[in-house]
Amino acid sequence: MIDFTQIQFDGIFIHQVGNKLRDEGLKISSKDISFEDDETRSYLLKYFLSPFNNNEVYNFFHPSELDLNAIYVFVKRLFASPITLYQSSIDISKHLYENSTHPKISGGELCVCYFTNCLFDGVSADAIGFFKSENKDVFLKFDSIRNNFKIKHESGININKLDKGCLIFNLEKDKGYKVCIIDSNKSNDTQYWKNDFLNIKPASDDYHFTKDFLSITKDFVTKQFSEDFEVSKADQINLLNRSVDYFKTHESFDKKEFEKEVFQDPEIIKSFRKFDKIYRDDNEIELTENFDISTQAVKKQARVFKSVLKLDNNFDIYIHGDRELIEQGVEKDGRKYYKIYYKDES
Repeated sequence: MIDFTQIQFDGIFIHQVGNKLRDEGLKISSKDISFEDDETRSYLLKYFLSPFNNNEVYNFFHPSELDLNAIYVFVKRLFASPITLYQSSIDISKHLYENSTHPKISGGELCVCYFTNCLFDGVSADAIGFFKSENKDVFLKFDSIRNNFKIKHESGININKLDKGCLIFNLEKDKGYKVCIIDSNKSNDTQYWKNDFLNIKPASDDYHFTKDFLSITKDFVTKQFSEDFEVSKADQINLLNRSVDYFKTHESFDKKEFEKEVFQDPEIIKSFRKFDKIYRDDNEIELTENFDISTQAVKKQARVFKSVLKLDNNFDIYIHGDRELIEQGVEKDGRKYYKIYYKDES
C-alpha cells in the first residue's frame, strides 16, 4: 500500500509538548534543525516510517463541517505552501498541547515533517508526518580506551519503538485526505491522539467495509444467534467458519449472496438483518451492500474468529471443517458428549 523507497525528506521541526493538565508548557524550538551526518538522517527516517506498513486508512472528520477540523485546516495550508512548515509546526504543536489534558498523557518531542515522492497505492504524493516521542530507553555504551573499556549509560529514543505517529497523504483532500496513524498506547483513556488531536474516522473503503462486516457477523453469531435459536457452541463455530470462508474464497462481497451461502435458513437471515441494522445505527457505521473484499482486512479479522470448542477444563476441540462430522448428545446418566468422525489420523 505505502512505498517509501523513493521518499525525500524535505523538512523537519521539533517542539517539546507537555501535559496541559500538569501545566508542563510548550517549548518552541528555533528554525535551526541539523543532522550530525547522513547516517543519522537514515536512522531517523527508519524510526518515523518503518511502523507504517499496510495500516488502516482514515479521513479527517468534523460532525458539522470539515473546515472546522483544526488539523485538516493546518494540513491543507501546508500542502498548498510547504514553505510554511515552521509556522505550521508551531500551530500543530499548540493544538496538541490544548488536547493533552488527560492525567495519563506523557509529554514529549513532537516532530513535524514534510515528505515528497511517497507512493500510496502506486500514486505519488507529498506527505506530512507528525511523530511524538513519549518514552525514553536507557542504553549502555562501551567505549574502548587504550587497553580497557569505559562503560556508561545514555537516555534516548529507541528507533524501533515509535510512540505515536501520523502520516497524511496529499490525496482525496475533499474527503479529508488519506491518513494513517500509529499509537502504541491502546488504552481507551488516552486515545487523545486519534480522537481529540487528529479527529479522524475510518475511511469509506474496501478495507473498512470488509472489517466492519466481519465484525457485525462475528457479534451476531457469538451474541445474538444463541438467543434467537437453540444452537450448540459447535453450530456457532460452524457459522463463524463459513463466514470467514466466504470472505476468503470470494473477490467481491454481495450481502444477499453472503446471507444465502452462510446462514441459509430464512429465519436466521431475518434475525441477522435485524441485528445488522441495530449494530450499524448504534455504532454509526455506513456500509454498502456490495464491495471488493480486502484480503488484508480478512487476514486481520480472521484471527479473532475463534474456532475452539472448550469442554470443561479437559479438552479443546478445534473445528475447521464439516459440521456434519460432529455429533452431540447426552448419556442416560446426564453426561454430555461429542462424537467426532474422521478418516485419517496424523
